[in-house]
Amino acid sequence: MAALVVSALSATSVARITPFPKTFHTQMVQTNGTSLYVRIGGKGPAVVLLHGFGDTGDMWGPLAADLVKDHTVIVPDLRGMGLSAHPDTGYTKKNQATDIAGVMDALKVQKADLVTHDIGNMVGYALAAQYPARISRWVVIDAPLPGIGDWDTIIRSPLLWHFNFRGPDEERLVQGRERIYLDRFYDELSADPKKIDEATREHYAKLYARPRAMHDAFEQFGAFGQDATDNKAFLATGGKLKMPILALGAQKSFGPGMAEDLRFVASDVTGGIVPDSGHWIMEENPQATVSLVTEFLRK
Repeated sequence: MAALVVSALSATSVARITPFPKTFHTQMVQTNGTSLYVRIGGKGPAVVLLHGFGDTGDMWGPLAADLVKDHTVIVPDLRGMGLSAHPDTGYTKKNQATDIAGVMDALKVQKADLVTHDIGNMVGYALAAQYPARISRWVVIDAPLPGIGDWDTIIRSPLLWHFNFRGPDEERLVQGRERIYLDRFYDELSADPKKIDEATREHYAKLYARPRAMHDAFEQFGAFGQDATDNKAFLATGGKLKMPILALGAQKSFGPGMAEDLRFVASDVTGGIVPDSGHWIMEENPQATVSLVTEFLRK
C-alpha cells in the first residue's frame, strides 16, 4: 500500500501536456508573408506567449489556463515550428518579431504583455526593441540573447554544440530519429529528466518529425549570427528597453544570470528563479512558473 501511495504521488508530480481550455479557439493567421498557427482565448488585457525549441505553443497550456481568467491570451507557434507554415527563409528573430506584430495587428491588439522562453526570448527582444510602445511588460525565461552580454563565452559551452548542428547531412542523421535527438535536450538540460514524461516527449517528437520541421528548427539556430548583429544594432540605436521586465532563470540552468543578461538591454529588470527546475520550466515546475509569471503580470 505504501508503495502504491508513493507511486501515485510521483505520477502527479510529472508534467504532461496540458490541453488549452475549451474556451480557446485556433486559427491560421496570415502575417509577414507566412501563416502562423495561433491559439486565442479570453477577454481583457492581451498577453502573447512565445515558445522555443523542443516545444511549441502547447507548452503554455497551464499558464494559459490561469491567464485566460482575466486576459486575452495569444499563443502562436513560431514560423516553421509546430503547426505554423514552413517558409524557406525569414528565420532571423528581427523578421519573426514582424510575424508576431502582424498577428497582433490581425487580432486588433495594439498593446500586449509578453511571456517568452528559449528562442521565444530572442524573438521577444526583437519585438520589444522594434515595437517598444506595443509591449507593456515582458517576462523572459531561461535563454540568452545573441550578441548581448556574455554571449561569446556562452556559445563556447559544450552543452550548446547544437547551435552549429545543421546542414543536409545532419538532417539525414536526425530524420526518423527525432525522438532520440529531442531526448538529448530533455535529458541533459533538465534538472530531473523523469519530470518530462513519455507522453510529452512523444507529443513533441511527432510535431518535430513533420515535413521540414527539423530543417526549420535548425534554421532558427542558423540565424544566430545575424541575430547577434541585429541585437547590437537595436541596443546602439534604441538604447535600453524601458518597460518592466521579469527575468526568470531556472535554478539548475541560467539562474540569476538571466537577470544579469537582461540588464544589458533593459533598465527596469526584476530577477527571479524557477526553483527545482532545469531549462524546461513548464515541464519541470509548471506550478512555480505560473505563480511567478502571473504575480508579475497582475501587479
